[in-house]
Amino acid sequence: MARRILPADLGVTVLLVDSITEINGDDAGCLVISGSHGGRSAARYAAAVVLAGCVFNDAGTGKDDAGIAGLAALAYPALACSHRSARIGDPQDAWDNGIVSAVNAAAQAAGLRSGMTVQAAFRQLAGG
Repeated sequence: MARRILPADLGVTVLLVDSITEINGDDAGCLVISGSHGGRSAARYAAAVVLAGCVFNDAGTGKDDAGIAGLAALAYPALACSHRSARIGDPQDAWDNGIVSAVNAAAQAAGLRSGMTVQAAFRQLAGG
């Protein structure tokens, strides 16, 4: 598993994690890009830490929108990028090429929407 800080110059730490299971309490307030799907099991890990925002992969959404079902459970802005724009499990690819395919209520309230790039969404969340 890999964790690394992205030199994004957004005024907030951008953390790349292959799996959402890699976040911990020290990551509170960070913007996180996870290679994980946005399902309910992933949301249980993500809910344990209050992040400034989090990106998951929609993993093709799947049956009953299982790949994004966890987004609604998160109180902070959470979104998914399309599996067609970024490889599942590859947070760097999500940063470089990700296109938002789903947002939760908190992300929508922050002005995020489907069709944005992941970079544009994080810039907006960071206030720039």
